[in-house]
Amino acid sequence: MENCIFCKIAAKQIPASVVYEDDELLAFKDINPAAPVHLLVIPKRHVATLSDCGAGDAPLLGKMLGLVPKLAAEFGCAVSYGADGTPNGGYKTLINSGPDGGQEVYHLHLHLYGGPRPWRGQR
Repeated sequence: MENCIFCKIAAKQIPASVVYEDDELLAFKDINPAAPVHLLVIPKRHVATLSDCGAGDAPLLGKMLGLVPKLAAEFGCAVSYGADGTPNGGYKTLINSGPDGGQEVYHLHLHLYGGPRPWRGQR
């Protein structure tokens, strides 16, 4: 899509702080972070919303979700366990879909939030 900012980032027409890239996906730091760690994971291929995905997109969606724990570990917000088995750390993922879902950029993207929870008390 010629006016899609995320397509332009994927095409290297607009700079971004890229933290991961392969043939299908790109992950980069959000320019307006809502948490100490705030990354976006996007498919390089333009898909407007999660609702535009079909059964054939399951491998791509799985790859997006599968990348999250790796990035969380790299950025220090993976889940770890204390000696007593109590979990520590962690992260939150979010995909907004459509205007009522809070989507602002119409290119499928997954938010990875980590660090102290600014969203504490929210669900």
